[in-house]
Amino acid sequence: MTSNFGVFTLGDAMITMNPAVKGPLRFVSQFERKVGGAELNFAIGCARLGLRSKWVSRLGKDEFGRVIDHFARGEGIDMSDVHFVEGYPTSLNFKEIREDGSGKTFYYRYQSPILTMKPEDITASMFEGINLVHITGVYLAIDPQNMQIVKRVVQIAKEKGLAISFDPNIRLKLWTIEEARKAYFELFPYVDILLTGRDEIHLILGEDSDEALVSLAEKYAIDQLVVKDGANGSKLYTKGTWHEKEAFSVEAVDTVGAGDGFDAGYIYAFLNDYPCEERLVFANGVGALATTVSGDNEGLPYLEEVFPFIRQEAVIER
Repeated sequence: MTSNFGVFTLGDAMITMNPAVKGPLRFVSQFERKVGGAELNFAIGCARLGLRSKWVSRLGKDEFGRVIDHFARGEGIDMSDVHFVEGYPTSLNFKEIREDGSGKTFYYRYQSPILTMKPEDITASMFEGINLVHITGVYLAIDPQNMQIVKRVVQIAKEKGLAISFDPNIRLKLWTIEEARKAYFELFPYVDILLTGRDEIHLILGEDSDEALVSLAEKYAIDQLVVKDGANGSKLYTKGTWHEKEAFSVEAVDTVGAGDGFDAGYIYAFLNDYPCEERLVFANGVGALATTVSGDNEGLPYLEEVFPFIRQEAVIER
């Protein structure tokens, strides 16, 4: 059943070439074509949980662009503000997956079609029926002009009283940590929910102590500061109190997209007014399930899959 809550996100999508075998990419000769991109993964995660999910983007007017368009539409995502662009090839990336499920990503997104988007393309009508806007650092990293587009987005969101969530999602292959910090600190005053990995916040602040995190949250009036720490679980600082929940134990096959899944799970739980610790449990569950399937978003669960998992209920398979 579709939720009354709507989420908005914008960013680049890519064709992801998934390796047929694990190990260093130089020894991989076969790949499976899949679809990826942090913001699209988030949109898919939200849609599978039943939220109304809107993704704003640009795609190359080519076969790969059509693949992404068909795939996203099939997931029930609102594609009304996704347009095809001539002369800009749809972005690609190749994944390397190691035996423990960890991996690296190699990007081929020069002259991405997302570069054709301008601040004036963002209009107030895009936000009808929206309750929350989600931004990631990946979109900011692609091109410096994207900060002006994000500012336009958050300005309209604030005028409409919408919540704003932000995941730094640091990609140091796309920009330097100094460039990232400058952009993030420019955006923090608008952020209601910060969803960050422990390693990311350490890069941003130079430390990841509870005192440093509290100082950041209070300085920028960030209502909810959520720290994702993989197999160590997650924690939330809000209204002067820390909340913490352990991770679920799973056999990770592919960790790419787990953070996007966590974000979708947390936002679902937030919009549905779950208590703080239940938000973390739900988000931990979505993130864990995302790692159990190879691919950027194939493992993102449907709502009816999450509850039995987090409650450790037996599922009848046949």
